[in-house]
Amino acid sequence: MTIEFVTREQPVATTVAHLNVRLFGNLIIRRGSDVLRAHHLGGPKPRQILEILLVNLGHAVSKDRLIELLWGTNPPVEALPTLESYVSVLRRHLQPGAGKFGPLQTTTGGYMMDRELVDVDLDQFDVLLQRAQKSSAELAYPLLLRALDLAAAPLLGDELVPAWALDARELHAARLTAARLLAAETAAILHRIPDALNFARLALVDDPLSERAWTTLILGLETSGHHAEGLQAYERCRHAMQSELGCVPGEKLRSAQSRLLQATADGDGDLADVLSALLMLHDQLRTGAKSTTTLPRPEPVADSVREATDVVTSFLRRALAHA
Repeated sequence: MTIEFVTREQPVATTVAHLNVRLFGNLIIRRGSDVLRAHHLGGPKPRQILEILLVNLGHAVSKDRLIELLWGTNPPVEALPTLESYVSVLRRHLQPGAGKFGPLQTTTGGYMMDRELVDVDLDQFDVLLQRAQKSSAELAYPLLLRALDLAAAPLLGDELVPAWALDARELHAARLTAARLLAAETAAILHRIPDALNFARLALVDDPLSERAWTTLILGLETSGHHAEGLQAYERCRHAMQSELGCVPGEKLRSAQSRLLQATADGDGDLADVLSALLMLHDQLRTGAKSTTTLPRPEPVADSVREATDVVTSFLRRALAHA
């Protein structure tokens, strides 16, 4: 009896390279010692497919959804085979020699970038922010600094037109504002007042109606002795909230304003004199409103009111003269 041995060809082991991707600023992909940029990926559509999958790192995106994002509501007749050919082009660049076995994986009805094989700076930013939100101030602050350093450049800098990129930027912008606001509040807790002021101002650029950001800014200015600047900030806050929301700042900010007014009035110079006079007149108005008697005011009080009025009037005349 002759026994035949059948030799089967064993699959060749292929080393799957890990990808390190930068989405902030211009697209850069590092695969070992190789560096790929946007123009290395076979054209705008393959690059956009990759960016969509990277923004959704670890989550499958269906072919139908990719076609919708790439071509809108009027895709070409050959959209599906064209999409699949673009994915093949991407694989040749991202995982040469590995075919479908690499970071860009096929799922049921779609594609996905494997989180285990890809590091993306956008994903790292989100992870750092989530960790900071659950940590003490001492541990959170360095995490926030790392996250904000990662996000120093705009997201998806190579994409200028597609609507899907605008949507991704809007989602990231909300997280970036949250990171800046948390960094401001955390820096204040750690008595890093210059940092708190800087991050609060950045958060207000993103969201001019954020009362938390205004509170951190104004309290920081009060702590650092910049009383007049704190009053100016309060006035900007009050105007923004009143004109946009139809409301006034909360009790915490109003209390800060009162302290800033009193601290400025206790200082030196024309502004201190004017504020002192205004505070005194305000107290008189409040006292008069509460009083139920029509008796004339004592002479010393009447003299003080006249002096306060003269101070304010003189200040206003000089201001108008220099206007």
